[in-house]
Amino acid sequence: MISIAIDGPAGAGKSTIAKRLSAEFGFIYVDTGALYRAVGLYALRQGLTQLNAQTVPPLLPQITVKLKFVDGLQRVFLNDQDVSEAIRQNEVSMAASDVSAIPAVREFLFELQRNIAKENNIVMDGRDIGTVVLPNADVKIFLTASPEVRAHRRHLELLEKGQSVDFQQLLEEIKTRDHNDSTRAVAPLKQAEDAVLVDSSDLTLEEAVSAAADTV
Repeated sequence: MISIAIDGPAGAGKSTIAKRLSAEFGFIYVDTGALYRAVGLYALRQGLTQLNAQTVPPLLPQITVKLKFVDGLQRVFLNDQDVSEAIRQNEVSMAASDVSAIPAVREFLFELQRNIAKENNIVMDGRDIGTVVLPNADVKIFLTASPEVRAHRRHLELLEKGQSVDFQQLLEEIKTRDHNDSTRAVAPLKQAEDAVLVDSSDLTLEEAVSAAADTV
C-alpha cells in the first residue's frame, strides 16, 4: 500500500488539499483530526468543561469511532451516529486540541489509523502522521501558512456557513492551538526531517494543490 502523510497546523488547508490529492490519485482520504474531534465532541456532550488526562480517559470505553467511506468521501460515526457535520463546530475544534494532548486518547485512536493505512492506498492528514503514525510513509508533506492567513480563511469559511465569529477571536484560538499542539509532551506538531515544506500563505488553493501534487 502507498501512503501520503500531510501534517501541519490548524487551518493550513490540510484536509482540502488531502481530499484533492486523494481524488487525483484514486486514494482514500483519512482525516485523522476528525477522530480527535469525535472524542472531543463526546466529552463536550457529557458536560465536561475541563478536558484533561483525568477527565477524558474514563469516557473512552463508552466511545466507538468509525470512519466509513461513502462514494469515496469520509463520514465519521460516533457510537453509530453520523457526526461529520457536528464535529466541525468551532468549540469542537478547541476540544479536539485538548483531547489530542492526552496519551490515552492517542493510544485509543492509534491502531485505527494504522490499520486503515495497512489496508488501503491513503492520503492521511493530521499533526503527527509523518513523525509518529506513519513514520515510513512514502511521501511526507508539511503544509503551513501564517496564523493571520489561516484565521482569515477560517473566518470566511464560517461566514459562508452563516456563523458569525470575531476574526480576532479566531486568530487567538489558532495561535493557542499552535502553541498547544507544538509543545505537548506526546507527539507534538513538528515537521518530519524527510518532509517537504509547502507554505501556502501566498498561494491560491490551486497553486497549493499543484505544489503538493508535484511533490507526490
